[in-house]
Amino acid sequence: MDDFKKRFLDEAFEHVNALEQALLELENNPNNKELIIKVFRAMHSLKGGGAMFGFDKVSEFTHNLESIYDMVRNDQIKMSVDLFNITLQSVDHLKNLLNEETIPFSQVEEEHKMLLSKINEITGKISGINPPVAIKETVKKKDDPDHVNEQKIQTYYIIFQPKENIFKNGTNPLYLLDEMTMLGTCCIIPHLNKVPDFDQMTPTLCYTYWEIFIATKEDVNTIANVFIFVEDDSHIEIHKLSEHNLFDHPDFTEKIAALKKDKFDIGINNLQKFIKNLKKITPRVQTEVLSDKKVIENNERKPEEIKHNIIKENSISSIRVSSEKLDLMMNLVSELVTTQARLSLYAEVNETQELNTIAENVQKLSRQLRDTAFSIVLIPIENLMTRFQRLVRDLSGELKKDVVFVAEGTETELDKTIIENLTDPLMHILRNSLDHGIELPEERVLKGKNKQGQINLKAFYSGANVIIQISDDGAGMDYEKIRQKAISKKIITPDAVLNQKELLELVFLPGFTTATNITDVSGRGVGMDIVKKKISDIRGEVELESKVNVGTTITIKLPLTLSIIDGLLVKIVDVNYIIPLSLVQKVYAIEHKEISNLFNNIIELDGVQIPFFYLRTEFELPVNEELIEEIVIVKYEDKQVGFVVDSVIGEYQAVLKPLGKHYKKQPIVSSATILGDGTVALVMDSNKAIRSFSHQSKIKEETL
Repeated sequence: MDDFKKRFLDEAFEHVNALEQALLELENNPNNKELIIKVFRAMHSLKGGGAMFGFDKVSEFTHNLESIYDMVRNDQIKMSVDLFNITLQSVDHLKNLLNEETIPFSQVEEEHKMLLSKINEITGKISGINPPVAIKETVKKKDDPDHVNEQKIQTYYIIFQPKENIFKNGTNPLYLLDEMTMLGTCCIIPHLNKVPDFDQMTPTLCYTYWEIFIATKEDVNTIANVFIFVEDDSHIEIHKLSEHNLFDHPDFTEKIAALKKDKFDIGINNLQKFIKNLKKITPRVQTEVLSDKKVIENNERKPEEIKHNIIKENSISSIRVSSEKLDLMMNLVSELVTTQARLSLYAEVNETQELNTIAENVQKLSRQLRDTAFSIVLIPIENLMTRFQRLVRDLSGELKKDVVFVAEGTETELDKTIIENLTDPLMHILRNSLDHGIELPEERVLKGKNKQGQINLKAFYSGANVIIQISDDGAGMDYEKIRQKAISKKIITPDAVLNQKELLELVFLPGFTTATNITDVSGRGVGMDIVKKKISDIRGEVELESKVNVGTTITIKLPLTLSIIDGLLVKIVDVNYIIPLSLVQKVYAIEHKEISNLFNNIIELDGVQIPFFYLRTEFELPVNEELIEEIVIVKYEDKQVGFVVDSVIGEYQAVLKPLGKHYKKQPIVSSATILGDGTVALVMDSNKAIRSFSHQSKIKEETL
């Protein structure tokens, strides 16, 4: 049961997240019927699963909430701001109920009673609405005053065929059949023809399937909702046989009784032929088929055509895998890459043709496996959008600001480890944009702006990196105010000369804030330094741009993955270094005398002047005595910069290993990797290295 409970919790949180996302979309388009049904189905799934696995409070609470949206779905209640607020509060409460071990019971219980009271208040205000009642098995006469209502009863034929392993999810199909009987007059025919002989039977597998006839006032969506929790683990067909109650027709009841006794498969084809011959029934039968949550109208289709719309029983489009298994897979792929490097080195030393061929094949396969593994663990940024939309919605209301959140490029994917560490920095940035950036509506109108502010999040690929930009059209940053604040905090001296970029860098210092008032949202100076630190921890970079009364843009540059990179292996003295291959543009062989006496370390290559750093000098190593050296040209922002090294060995797949806490803060080397011969190579962060070398050169110049 613990395994079942864990699986339910995983699915339940997915349903809650889907519910929250659908609600935020519905708020912008409150008349969208598809979104209302999506909200209703998410609630229905939570209710069914909660009751099955002992989360009674979840089931009870969702049942009450579901009642409201059943009324919304039937146009008995209109969506309102109050209803959205209560529902979103209920979403938070459902998360607490599912996370019962982390929240104090008294706090959850108090919230539970308060929200139930609000929900009951809404349902109580609706007059003349009664809960759905099961249809009685009585035949109404034509002179019955309620005879007109009887015409609304429709008859459906359902095939319910669970997969054999449905019990493994903790599902009992009999409960679903029992729920069907509550919707109206129902006849259920079980089929046991797939049950094997006793000695070949596995007790944990389900071999039974059912044909169901039901006459009900409910529509096809309500019937489908009964099976919503098992639709991925079952073959389900729903056909509308008639607009009338066929159980009122004696020929129909006799036929069903005979079929139930024989226990043979009936099938929609035989039913359609039989129903067309019934007296007092419209000869033209309307048929609806439920397939993959979509209802398809079929007035003139042949049964053969209908079959193509039904999901194949054995087709599986996706599977659920635990993050622990993915981490283990990535570790094994990393070890395989290291072992492959050893094999390639051994093949080069031994110079055996067959061994070289095998080594090349293993290298090709390991690279393909690495790329496939990467694609599996990459997660779209879209997964973070719901919480960001919710933050902007709730916080803008709290601050009495009118703000819209727009996201672009949410299909952009990142390593799941990076995604996990990216949430907090982005939340800090959004909170600052809402509190410091976007002005109050009346202030914006006085400035000639639209009273509704806008925050944009844009994500896109740039080489082997992902760029995320968060921009607002708010007040922007006052450079003079930043300067005066830095002077008052003795961060800089009054006579210091800083350009705009250097002034904005001060914002990332611990404790620095330009806010005049401390609020619950921000103003204590603990936001942007956290952003800088956490982005640096995942080998990312962050930059800030701002214009007064125009807005602020924060750009975050991130690697695609933290596990394995393609690199260029170089050597300086007896130490190996890896430079990320995505940043390498060209490599030149050059004589040492050509670079030893150049003014300001600038060399002309292919007609272009390129600044360079002589790494032996930067690392305080003795001057190279070799005649020929090599210069690696790397991309830095929108420029080209050269690194002079002793030699370039070649391309290398580097499995990145952390350096440990003692070397974590040094700026030049980001990580290390183990080469095929067992030696260690240091992975150089070229961007940080260039900034560090430039800073050191500036200090030397000022000293001189």
